Amino acid sequence: MRLNDLDERIVHALAEDARRSYADIGAIIGLSAPAVKRRVDRLRAEGAITGFTVRVDPAALGWETEGYIEIYCSRNTSPEAIKSGLARYPEIASASTVTGEADAIVQVFAADMRHFEQVLERIAGEPYVERTKSVLVLSPLLRRYSSGTPG
Repeated sequence: MRLNDLDERIVHALAEDARRSYADIGAIIGLSAPAVKRRVDRLRAEGAITGFTVRVDPAALGWETEGYIEIYCSRNTSPEAIKSGLARYPEIASASTVTGEADAIVQVFAADMRHFEQVLERIAGEPYVERTKSVLVLSPLLRRYSSGTPG
């Protein structure tokens, strides 16, 4: 499904604040509240909008350290095997297969450096992992949560 301009603007408004009212969104994009609701309902029914969520500052939960771990896997390790192995780690915020030398990259939040090191050691001990390479985030510069092109 390809979003038209109005649908894309609705999605961006919801991505900025999912608690925004249909009337507020309508005022921003030039539609009535019922028209916005109909479009949101259609976007949900068609699977373009998959849900609504809350964004929490990880530091508020005690997760002060952020890093990325590149994972280099043994031959013939499937993406599903990597996914099922990593799904057990609550510290992993996201995981993706990637191009280049690494097979996957994961974003990790931890309470402190020691906790990050423990997560790194556990991931490195997974049977399909041959080696890892990690970097720590000093200062997040830009984070975007909406999908599609910037609105």
